[in-house]
Amino acid sequence: MSYQTIIYENKGNGIGVLTLNRPEAYNSVSFTMMEELEAFWRERLYDLDTRVIVLKGAGEKGFCAGLDIKEAAEGTMKMNAENFYKFQSRLGRLNLHMRRCPQPIICACHGAAAGLGFSFVLASDIRVISKDARFCAAYINIGLGGADMSCSYFLPRVIGAGRAYEIMYTGKFISSDDAWNLGMVSKVVERDQLEAAAMEYAQLLMTKNPPALRLTKEAINMNLDACGLEQALNIEDRNQTLLAMGARLQFKKAD
Repeated sequence: MSYQTIIYENKGNGIGVLTLNRPEAYNSVSFTMMEELEAFWRERLYDLDTRVIVLKGAGEKGFCAGLDIKEAAEGTMKMNAENFYKFQSRLGRLNLHMRRCPQPIICACHGAAAGLGFSFVLASDIRVISKDARFCAAYINIGLGGADMSCSYFLPRVIGAGRAYEIMYTGKFISSDDAWNLGMVSKVVERDQLEAAAMEYAQLLMTKNPPALRLTKEAINMNLDACGLEQALNIEDRNQTLLAMGARLQFKKAD
């Protein structure tokens, strides 16, 4: 599939690289990018050849500045309440599509990740950032509520509720050092080492059993919402049984 605002490269070894490609606009999310990302993540549901995805932003300015405010302001002014709700829902559910995507997502973030861009980082599974990376839950800074684009779901779970309140209430930027100290990211590297560091994680995951990777992502995501220990154990027990029986069948075939 050809895209206007994103680039997808299949590396041919199970690793896919998705690039947000509007560098002239800080990779902000336009209506077209929203539609293309929606289609892209849905397609990955049935993509058995791709086992890991690396997500990055094009250009030197930054990872993603969030929603294209100029385009959105012009477009939403013409919308009634029903159409605005549909637009809002489609945007926010881009992050849900990322969680439903069975492939682990490794985010390689440089420069600013604000608003929806910050949520893309949070919705990824592993976060590798450059030293110039900075993050902002910018929603409250544009006259909207500070809880938007799944940030109120992801951020407290990633760093704990205490600092999440502060970040969403104030809309202040947090630095790469803050992100590391809060446990939000896996690795902080120099800017010129960012893609290599992300690919190193991708190649490590490629050494794992493909169904195990998918079921592990599913279990983690399900257990974030599990009501208690018993539900979490049920998910783990199902996954391990499926994997063990699959391995046994493969062993018998080899004999």
